[in-house]
Formats: sequence, C-alpha cells, structure tokens
Amino acid sequence: MSETVTKTLQATLAAPTTGKEHRLQRLLDTYRTALHDAFDNRANTMSAVNDVVTPYDLPYQAKDALKSYVPKLRDTYNAEELDDEHPVRLVNRAAKFDYSDEREHGFVWQAPQPGRGTNFWIPLRINPEQESQWFDLLSEDAKAGELRLQRHRTSWELHVTVEYSIEEPTDPDDPTYIGFDVGESALITGCALKCDVPRKPMLVSGSRARHLHKEMFTTLRRLQSRDAAEWRADERFDHYQNGLTNIVEKASRQAVEYACSFEKPVIVLEDLSYIRERLDYGKFMNRRLHAWAFARLQGRIKDKATEAGIRVEYVNAAYTSQTCHACGRLGRRNQQAEFVCPHDDCHVTEFQADINAAANIAGRANPWGESLPWKPAGDDSPQDGSGRDTATVHRETSETSSQMTLSAYSD
Repeated sequence: MSETVTKTLQATLAAPTTGKEHRLQRLLDTYRTALHDAFDNRANTMSAVNDVVTPYDLPYQAKDALKSYVPKLRDTYNAEELDDEHPVRLVNRAAKFDYSDEREHGFVWQAPQPGRGTNFWIPLRINPEQESQWFDLLSEDAKAGELRLQRHRTSWELHVTVEYSIEEPTDPDDPTYIGFDVGESALITGCALKCDVPRKPMLVSGSRARHLHKEMFTTLRRLQSRDAAEWRADERFDHYQNGLTNIVEKASRQAVEYACSFEKPVIVLEDLSYIRERLDYGKFMNRRLHAWAFARLQGRIKDKATEAGIRVEYVNAAYTSQTCHACGRLGRRNQQAEFVCPHDDCHVTEFQADINAAANIAGRANPWGESLPWKPAGDDSPQDGSGRDTATVHRETSETSSQMTLSAYSD
C-alpha cells in the first residue's frame, strides 16, 4: 500500500522587470480584494464564493483556489478576521515550470495572468538543497499541489506544495516502540521501550523556541507602539517565524535519527488532532506557540519517518504525563520536570517527567501490554495533589531500581 508524503518547495523570483513587477502587484492586490470581499460576504460554499469573485480580473487558477479556501476560513479554521498580508493562492494548474542549464537561473515559472495569452515566464532562484525535488516535479515523479505567491519588501517568494507516493511502512516483527512527547519545556522527548524498560532517552530543549516566541511579540508590540513602518513589522515577523520553522525541522530530524538508532523502530505519537495548524490565518492566531509548533512538529516527524521507512502510530493522549510508566497508576508532578510515583510497591519514586510521558506513549502502542483505563483528559500541569487510580493493576515490581533522577537529564 502506498502513502503520500507532502513537501513544500521554496523559490525566490529573480528581480522582475518593471512591467512584470506591476502585473504581479496587480494580481496580488486584486486577489486580496476578492478574498476580503468573499469573506466579508460570509460566502461559505464554492458556489457562493464563485458568485463574489467572478467579476474580478483574476486568472482562473486564483479564482479556483479562492472557491476552495474561503469556505474553510470560518468552517474549519474558525477565523473571525483576515490578515491583510495573505499570499496569492493558486491551484496546481498554475504549476508550469521549465528548466534549461543554458540559463543563468535554470528553473523558470509561467506566472498566470487574467485573459488569454497574457502569462509570462520568470526565472526562479531555488533552494539548492531542493534541486532534486524540483526535477521530480518536472518529470512528474512528484505531483504539484497548491502554489502560494507572496511579496516581501524587496522580493517575491513562491511556495509549491508537492506530493510523493511512497510505500507505506509495515509493522516489523518484534518492533521497538519509541514514544515522542512534545511540550514547551522540552520541545520533544523521545524514549524507546524494550521489555517495558525505558532505553536511551533523548530530549530537545524548548528554550530557544520559547525565547524566539517571547522576543517576537515583544518586538512587534514595540514596533507597533512606535508606529513603525508596516514593512518593518512584517520583516521581523517573518524572521521569527522562519526561526521557529528551522527549530521544528531540526528537532524532527533529530527525532527520526534517534529512532533509526534502534532495531525495527516504530514511532508512537500522541493523537493531537484537535490542535490545528493555524499559521496562515492571521498574525493574531500565531500567539500560541504550541497550537502551531506541536502539530507541525508531529507532522514533520511523520513525513521524515515515512521517507525513512519507519511506521508511525498514534495513541490516546490522556494522562500520559500523570501516569507512572512502570506501575500504570496515577502519580503527580510537583515540578515541571519531575514526576513522582507515590506507591510504595512501585520501584519508581522520582522520574524525569517528560521521559516518563514518552515511555507511556510508547507503551500504549503495544496491543498486548497493560493500559490505563482512559478518561477525559484533565489538567496535565504540575500538581501538588495526590490523586491516583489505585484500582489499576500494577506490574510485578523488579528487584532492580529503574529510578531516573532529574540530574541525569538536567541538560
């Protein structure tokens, strides 16, 4: 059975001539006006959007993209207002590219325009690391999805979504389940289980992401209070978002490399389907780092794992941070990084909390293992109370302590 992996190719348009610059700007301005018109008219079906955008002087690739996108804004993304800096969205019929090694910029894109015979070619400065994917797009080994064209202060940027079909990884015999917990203190924590015992855990600090997030909104508020030019605020916002994206890419790569260090790995993630990626729906929605970063991080782990031939499974997220991985009963988190199991018959006393959660996530993928009776998830923050599920059957205790103290993973 095959599975689809999605990637985004990025390119900067070579400096256009004055005439092409004006035509691109007119396309962007008209698109944004049509988008706001359809949104303000509360058009929630493709037919309703079509009635609004038909009179606008836009290429059909942009109108078709609007007909698909606008209904999702309220119904799927719960948007109450629009960002003024939306990119031009184009359906995949706008993905017309060509290549020649005789040109200064080998790849060129045919920019769509309204009317017949008005399209024009423009050179692309591609990311060298993505060159093979651009050739896959030309050879149709990859299928183009949506295109987005955005103007920055001094340049135009094109993003192209591409889809690859690869064979879906299968369950290996005697797999090593590797759980990953995502959070804000530790951006990602991985833990492999062998014979129900945590093995060689890994942690990626979330301090850099938190710092960037805090700095971003401090800077934006300061610029706003000074009535700084809009382009300056946009430039700083893009800088910080690119920084966060780089962190997610690096962390997801580390996670898959960690999984590959074990024999027959199967990656296990929490089901966070209720967290939506909301990066595109206005700057006011980007203030919750985890609402984007957590879901985005899981998605990038899934993509990279699939490419590496590693199967990914999802499990219920309830109580993974409050349950002892050894005895399966509820404990407490007195501190952010400390899990305490208060049961005298359990060989675990204090344990690194994020590693404990990752071990629980890994353990839930085993259909033959014990499981905690899942309840609606409550507050998963550190608590001083002693609530616990004493009815849950515990595993036989081991003579060898598996206690893991905070100091072992303080870095």
